[in-house]
Amino acid sequence: MSVFAQRLEELLAQNDMTAAELSRKTGIPESAISNYRAGKYEAKQRRLEQLSKALHTTPAYLMGWEPAETDSSPEIPPGFIPLPETRKVPLVGRIACGTPITAEENIEDYVDAPKDRRVDFALLCEGDSMIDAGIDDGDIVYIRKQPDVENGQIAAVRIGEEATLKRVYKEADRVVLMPANSAYLPLTYVGEQINAIAIEGRAVGWTHWI
Repeated sequence: MSVFAQRLEELLAQNDMTAAELSRKTGIPESAISNYRAGKYEAKQRRLEQLSKALHTTPAYLMGWEPAETDSSPEIPPGFIPLPETRKVPLVGRIACGTPITAEENIEDYVDAPKDRRVDFALLCEGDSMIDAGIDDGDIVYIRKQPDVENGQIAAVRIGEEATLKRVYKEADRVVLMPANSAYLPLTYVGEQINAIAIEGRAVGWTHWI
């Protein structure tokens, strides 16, 4: 993958923006943005400037002409540290990061989340199936409520009366919930099994809690 494609993905995550939202902000067709993300080609000058403005960066950074501040940029903005101005959001039960566990619906506590980022609730993770995405056992994951996500995004997913945190991949006849740890197998649902799956929301940030 090109530097341009990598930084486009990074900036979409940092700005909590989908490809469809970026398309609306820039007027660039979503199909073209998908090709940029796939590394098929890079944006020309006019579109590069539109993308940079919408993503709050510079064309030089987006193209890789300016170095990143760090050699590795997590997919989800790490830590929220130091915290900006915050507000309280409910901490709702626990969510499995391994074998799904029953998700309690009652509010256990309230935690701080940045005011400038849409966070509807937070979940306390258990397990290590998402460690390669930077999410560890005991972390607080911040969730934005939405009923669907793009392929590859990390979401809180309810499976019947249980819940888990995984990357979501949707195909015509199946849904795959993919862990970010090679020690775990993907969870695949086909046919009527798909009806038992409900996306609770998209992960938009996390904090190492313990």
